[in-house]
Amino acid sequence: MSAGTGRGAGRYAPSPSGDLHLGNLRTAILAWVLARRSDRAFHLRVEDLDRVRPGAEERQLADLAAIGLDWDGPVVRQSERDDVYGRALEQLSAQGRVYECYCTRREILEAPSAPHTPPGAYPGTCRDLTPAERERGRARMHELRREPALRLRAEVATWRVHDLFAGEVTGGVDDVVLRRGDGVVAYNLAVVVDDAATGIDQVTRADDLLASAPRQAYLAHLLGASAPEYAHVPLAVSPSGARLAKRDGAVTLRDRLERGESAGDVVERIGASLGLTGCHAASDVLARWDPATLPREPWVVDLPA
Repeated sequence: MSAGTGRGAGRYAPSPSGDLHLGNLRTAILAWVLARRSDRAFHLRVEDLDRVRPGAEERQLADLAAIGLDWDGPVVRQSERDDVYGRALEQLSAQGRVYECYCTRREILEAPSAPHTPPGAYPGTCRDLTPAERERGRARMHELRREPALRLRAEVATWRVHDLFAGEVTGGVDDVVLRRGDGVVAYNLAVVVDDAATGIDQVTRADDLLASAPRQAYLAHLLGASAPEYAHVPLAVSPSGARLAKRDGAVTLRDRLERGESAGDVVERIGASLGLTGCHAASDVLARWDPATLPREPWVVDLPA
């Protein structure tokens, strides 16, 4: 893998729950191009804390290489980083910013939310319980054979981030889960810790995750890390407007190969979605794409069967 020479790094971080579809591959190419264009390193992280399908990681890495991506250093796997997440939890706990939550998912969904809170925001049910109430909560968790979740005691309601395409974005912050009731570190904490630990200062991902950026940047602040530069790019959707998924047909690289196309044909289709013609590898996009021309609307993927 080639070595980056500039300050900082970008990354791509798939979950090995299945093969990457064309929208995933497009985001990966854009993340790689933005990192290489700014003389950053480019890292690959496998977010394998759950929903792991056997063989998916190997296929994903092979598909990324097939479309022309390279990356710097070893692949990082979240499943191998429990000790790092544990230290971050200890740091937040020492600051008095962690509390136990005894709520079920259904109770959270049915609880009334305060005005102007982000969608799905935790209403703070367990934030200020008395010692007796906490004991009852622990007893209830014991009956349910699960551990209490650990939540962040946030001290702000909003936080501001900068996005390369969306500009200045102020979003809601709530008491996010840090460790789930099954003992697995939560996504929001894991990605913040991993980005800080591996020098990631540019995060390119689909724009359905833009709303999570302020709470993640706030978490980075509490952990003494700088928030990365964000670059949220449009989702790929089916002709019906729904998020692209395997149910939409032959939407993965391997599907297209089985139908007689090449990896270059798939990159050509991704390039066309960016207003480029004749791109057959990620390096062609790197050489020719101007980020200022990124379409702001979702990419509608309508593939021949």
